Amino acid sequence: MSSFRDFLFDRDRSGPHALAVAMTAVRMGERQLLVGDDVELFAQLAAEAGLTGRSCAVVGSEAAAARVEAAAASGGVLMDVERGALPTLPVGDGEFDVAVLDAGPTLLSGLDATGRANLLRSVHRALRVGGRVVIVEGQAPKFFGLVRTRPAGLDAFRAEGGSAKLLEAAGFHPVRILADREGQRFTEGLKTQGLEP
Repeated sequence: MSSFRDFLFDRDRSGPHALAVAMTAVRMGERQLLVGDDVELFAQLAAEAGLTGRSCAVVGSEAAAARVEAAAASGGVLMDVERGALPTLPVGDGEFDVAVLDAGPTLLSGLDATGRANLLRSVHRALRVGGRVVIVEGQAPKFFGLVRTRPAGLDAFRAEGGSAKLLEAAGFHPVRILADREGQRFTEGLKTQGLEP
């Protein structure tokens, strides 16, 4: 049976992004920073934060901004769109409660080591103390709809420590892999700087 919240907001919890939405655990009223390319995922996460929250997507081009704005309008959600070249994030310090990086198959593995480090430091700066980041990796394209191909560089990136190592180097602690399912890996880090031990 559907919950009252599902009924009230009429959201489908069984779509292609259901796992990612569940694993990011964005809550009503949270201020969230969204980085990556999956505009449909971003629209669903914006719906999770609702009208009392704030959703801000950072994109690197006008074409990407247009896709995000169209997905938000189609989903009936509000979303700010900031344009800026990665790895720099054009947002203020401590502005967000949660950040979701849609690494897809190539966002992090496609950047060089300096670019990855700068991106995660920018995310750390943008989160409030006690805020968290979730990196969504994977969801490689299917080959003829049957077999997922592995993007070039992903194995090497993971062999070097992957997202967990990047988060730790950027100052997140603790860091944990939440799940590795359906071709996706979810890694979470907490910004504890300034919190009592």
